Amino acid sequence: MAPSPLDRRSFLAGAAGSLAMAASASGDRASAWPAPADDGMSASSTGPIRLGAPVWLDGEDPEERARAHRAKGYRAGYCPDIPLEDSDRIEATVEAFARHDVVIAEVGRWVNLLAADPAERRKNTQTVIDGLALAEAVDARCCVDIAGSFNPDSWFGPHPENLSERFFDAAVENARAIIDAVKPRRTTFCYEMMAWSLPDSPDSALRLHKAVDRKAFSIHLDPCNLVSSPTRYYASSDLIRECYTKLGPLVASVHAKDLTWDIEMAVHFREVRQGLGSIDYGVWLAEHAKHTPEVPLMIEHLPDEAEYEAATRHIMHVGQKTGIRFE
Repeated sequence: MAPSPLDRRSFLAGAAGSLAMAASASGDRASAWPAPADDGMSASSTGPIRLGAPVWLDGEDPEERARAHRAKGYRAGYCPDIPLEDSDRIEATVEAFARHDVVIAEVGRWVNLLAADPAERRKNTQTVIDGLALAEAVDARCCVDIAGSFNPDSWFGPHPENLSERFFDAAVENARAIIDAVKPRRTTFCYEMMAWSLPDSPDSALRLHKAVDRKAFSIHLDPCNLVSSPTRYYASSDLIRECYTKLGPLVASVHAKDLTWDIEMAVHFREVRQGLGSIDYGVWLAEHAKHTPEVPLMIEHLPDEAEYEAATRHIMHVGQKTGIRFE
């Protein structure tokens, strides 16, 4: 069986967007998000964490998908691949996920919003606009992309201008344009943190959030993507604490990974399954439970179902030892 959900690896060749407009929605997601817990609150006294990951199914039935998440112990999931114009399936997905208390964490639209070719850039922008419209229709927490790259050979690759004021200004302009095109009321748009482009730190994420100045602009947290030096690698627990302390109430979704350091003549950090790297999940889960228990904590970038199950077991085992619940 092949995995049904869409992840970033599915989008390395680009993603196609629907041309339909978003279904109208009521309510205000941002105002309903929980405030960060009091700093004196213990992990065991918070609500359960909404852990999530891809699930494997033969079909696309929304009820079966929602049940499959709960069978794995997940109360969050990635958005299924639903055409924006398929209103019946969207409605069925919203109802099934709500019935089983599974939050749709995010709609991923992994394209380069800073592509050099104007036609490609317009197409990519429309892809993300359609993704935000889908997120609004399915009541997802967010639609997420990276802010882009000026690299001419890789849509997400490094470039010296990716850390410049020119990049920052373009990211602000694009976020405003995408949000203003959809005018979402239940969902948000956000940029994922990256090691070699903005936002590349908690402070740069805050600066970007302030500059965009839209209620529907949120922060996507991926602490492992910020580990870009030996200093941050050895102090990753402090980095995680800083992220949650500074960004907690603004975070829409969180990617959960682990890192190891392959010893070579140059610094080379590599993503690995949770429990096989250096990241202290005791610290990570405690910070997540204290500041953002209702925000989905989403496992990603693993090759198959068995690896996701092993990662889930590790995270739940750490949680059990530290008094953190997932159900």
